[in-house]
Amino acid sequence: MSAPNPTIGVTSGEPAGIGPELCARLAARHARAPFAARLVLIGDRDLLAERSRRIGGVPRYADYDPLSYAPAGGVVEVWHQPLAAPAVPGHPDPTNAASVVAMLARASDACATGTFGALVTAPVQKSAIQDAGIAFTGHTEFFAERCGVPRVVMMLVGGAREQPLRVALVTTHLALADVPAAVTGGAVRETIAIVARELERKFGIAAPRIAVCGLNPHAGEGGHLGREELERIAPAIAEARAEGVDVHGPLPADTVFVPRHAREYDVIVAMYHDQGLPVLKAASFGHGVNVTLGLPYPRTSVDHGTALDLAADAGRAASADAGSLIAAVDLAIGLSDASSAARRP
Repeated sequence: MSAPNPTIGVTSGEPAGIGPELCARLAARHARAPFAARLVLIGDRDLLAERSRRIGGVPRYADYDPLSYAPAGGVVEVWHQPLAAPAVPGHPDPTNAASVVAMLARASDACATGTFGALVTAPVQKSAIQDAGIAFTGHTEFFAERCGVPRVVMMLVGGAREQPLRVALVTTHLALADVPAAVTGGAVRETIAIVARELERKFGIAAPRIAVCGLNPHAGEGGHLGREELERIAPAIAEARAEGVDVHGPLPADTVFVPRHAREYDVIVAMYHDQGLPVLKAASFGHGVNVTLGLPYPRTSVDHGTALDLAADAGRAASADAGSLIAAVDLAIGLSDASSAARRP
């Protein structure tokens, strides 16, 4: 007997951003060519319907009921999470910040309890949440704290399907001045361990080949441009290698990301956000996928932000590219299937 299609939760993101329009495009795509999944949009019902009409679509939504499933084929369900104030495209309102955070918390809990097989997130406006007085660094950190996981890894996937480029990060949303202190031997060692385990279990890559960047230019140039490589990164790599991980480095970032070198590895571990992600986004912006490794459930996201300028312009919003969200859903379905297979005896 074949396994049933997984249920995939999709949070609609910042109400004033492009997320609700992209969710409407996702629903339209599902109506034309249904995904092999039950899709549940999580957000304000009226907002999602209005954004669907705004881009010239006819809403095909049904209210979400976790205890029953009987919508017609190609219909997307909506788990209503009401806003506190009307959303004005392009103008985030901190009044809605608590609603956005509650949406994320409920979606995460639904995944943690097995109600959803995976979670896909549209972008949020971190500044609007912080302006409301809520401590919020990003989705990655929020879900880790919600699940009580001490460390997760942010990885972006892009490029050709046959040979994707994967970039994982030791540190995520930190000011550059705070990065060197955060690149500890333990952080590098734990990141390598999570990446190796998750690529094998969820991506089906046996003995993944991992490259690790240095922190400094030229990977420290033997200590002349910094000692983090000698004192923290290289020892962590040596420990991982002693445990059987196929890991190499520390390597200069300006060398390892050269395409002919990058193709030698299944994933490249960068030390900080803007060391690795600009390369990936230059190669596949708008069609890349952000994956959180180390959570108790699969979570994927888009590779872009809230695009407030697009959201404010009805014409441009109507033509916004949902490629990254569609790719994130596709990958979430695959990861959900892999996680279910791993749990079966």
